[in-house]
Amino acid sequence: MSDSRGVLRALLFGNFVIGTGVMVVPGTLNDLGTSLNVPVATAGQLITVAAVVMCIGSPLCAAVVAGWDRRRLLALAMLWYAVMHLLCALMPSFAALMPARAVAVLAAAIFTPQAAACVSLLVPAEQRGRAITYVFLGWSLASVLGMPLGAFIGGTLGWRAAFGAVALIALASSLWVWRAMPDGVRPPALTLAAWRATLQSPALMLCILVTVTYSASQFVLFSYFAPYYKATLGISPAILSLMFVSFGAFGLIGNLVMSRYIDRIGAPNCVMVAIGCMALSMLAWPLGTSVVLAALVAAPWALGCFSSNSAQQARLVGIAPGLAAGSIALNSSAMYAGQALGAGSGGWLIAQGSMGMLHWVGLAGLLLAMVFSWWAARARLHGT
Repeated sequence: MSDSRGVLRALLFGNFVIGTGVMVVPGTLNDLGTSLNVPVATAGQLITVAAVVMCIGSPLCAAVVAGWDRRRLLALAMLWYAVMHLLCALMPSFAALMPARAVAVLAAAIFTPQAAACVSLLVPAEQRGRAITYVFLGWSLASVLGMPLGAFIGGTLGWRAAFGAVALIALASSLWVWRAMPDGVRPPALTLAAWRATLQSPALMLCILVTVTYSASQFVLFSYFAPYYKATLGISPAILSLMFVSFGAFGLIGNLVMSRYIDRIGAPNCVMVAIGCMALSMLAWPLGTSVVLAALVAAPWALGCFSSNSAQQARLVGIAPGLAAGSIALNSSAMYAGQALGAGSGGWLIAQGSMGMLHWVGLAGLLLAMVFSWWAARARLHGT
């Protein structure tokens, strides 16, 4: 992996930018609602719409860009992200922001799955799991640095400034990817037969189901951290940023540990542990009656949050390396579908005055995800 370290760093930073842009809405939700004169539950639908676009866009874009050189594809995706976030920052109303946001996140639908698919061509097979989790550390860094910074900027300078900051770092990422990526990196295009094999594999499809389930379970509550903590703890933007820093720090630790041990103990076991950590936080959620206690209760969730995504991608590649481009795109689609379901469900619960039910709904979903993960492991064991 040492020879390709520079490329992997560029891809890691790209995922950091993508993650920061995706999470800038949850971090600035309070200011968005106030500035654009819409309820928090309505503003939260920006998360739902973006997630739907990324869900549909990931597999469709994987088919459209199959023959593209990945240096050009990934650099252009980040440039698109920059331009569209700048445009979002200039939108005068919620009605204008919604479609601009939807178009902006097409870049996320392309970058993360295609960057992961590239890894198999950049490192030896025995280092693939570690390399994928390394690249996905960018999402953990987005939670420990990008999301708290976005929340702080949004709470002090306004959500437009936070979107503008995302545009700047996306431009920097585009330039870095262009300089670091070699020419000629083209994962094999998936034929109709390959797509059919992917969709007909019980092991792969059960893994996708795991991703949908645990993503939805998290985003029921994760989407509304800012209004939830404001309503229950009455915290300021600065303290909210510190809460996000704490969550992100534990998320980074979880991914670092996952990167170190995944090739040793196996991706399926890592996924189960990660989901179990998240379920533990949901179970203990009522104990978070102060800022310190809330941060401690959320720590196991953070440990499993981003590491579970890394392990899932490594798991899919391990099951069928030749189908990785399609299975990882579907997994990204599943992750975003879960986000849409979770954000939509959470918004509905809040609109019904049931904010206190968010964590119980999340817990039920995470327990179900653990059952699906066990089922997927059995399917893989039996060669299906």
